[in-house]
Amino acid sequence: MHALAEQDPPIHDAKREVILRHARRAFTAEGYTGARIEPIARDAGVSTATIYALFDGKEELFAAVIEDSAIEFTRLMGHVRTTSGPARERLMCFATTYAAFMADPFIRAVFRLVMAERRRFQEVAMKFFDRGKADFGKVLIDALNEMVETGELRFERASWAAGQLMGMIEHPVFFMPLVTGDEVMPVRAVDQIANDAVETFLARYGV
Repeated sequence: MHALAEQDPPIHDAKREVILRHARRAFTAEGYTGARIEPIARDAGVSTATIYALFDGKEELFAAVIEDSAIEFTRLMGHVRTTSGPARERLMCFATTYAAFMADPFIRAVFRLVMAERRRFQEVAMKFFDRGKADFGKVLIDALNEMVETGELRFERASWAAGQLMGMIEHPVFFMPLVTGDEVMPVRAVDQIANDAVETFLARYGV
């Protein structure tokens, strides 16, 4: 009996992970209203009773899906960084990893879901948006301030400059596909978009 009890937490966690994965797929495809517990349970290979034992209804399951997605975001955001070296190399490192992150279809799918349900789950939605904004902005702003200290860049405010660089990347790789339901995709490759953004940025702020 004791040995079985020791195995319960991993089994419990594994079931929860499978349920969340299939629930995310259902919510992103059908929205909160259209998604139903029974098909999610069937696809996850568990009973509806198991879902209700782990989550206190559909609302709690949805909130858990968004929180789980935010954790995945944090993991992926770990790749968005700058390196040491000349300004162009540091900016290209950030721009290419940020562009790849924002171009990921998973990112767009979750953002669409959060945006669609933000009135119903306002607190969950704001936590989700604020996490990414703060993490990305800090990484870039810190790097930009360091480049000002080395005399490589010159601007009035780091937050404005950071917003301009990120905006040149976000518009083609994220916002345009987001609002068109992926019907309009960028013509340029993601790496080319990142390179063009950095060159434009350096033409404006480089010393």
